[in-house]
Amino acid sequence: MAKTAVVSAQPSFIEQVKSLPERIKSFYGDVRNEMRKVTTPARKEVEATTIVVIITVFIFGIYFWAVDGVIGRSLDWVFKYFSTH
Repeated sequence: MAKTAVVSAQPSFIEQVKSLPERIKSFYGDVRNEMRKVTTPARKEVEATTIVVIITVFIFGIYFWAVDGVIGRSLDWVFKYFSTH
């Protein structure tokens, strides 16, 4: 049986180092192109989304306060029940 050499498709370390400046240039070119697509939101849009976030935080706060109260009272009841029996 003859052994065959396996040729790696991956570039060698030296080739990777040599191509580094070109890859960096390409990366920054891509970043520049993507940054041209970025837009700043208008003041009204920022105000509207801020109000939505504040209201949502209060709703979740009330919800978790209620759930915590129910679970806490339930556990208190369970502990009292089993401590007396």
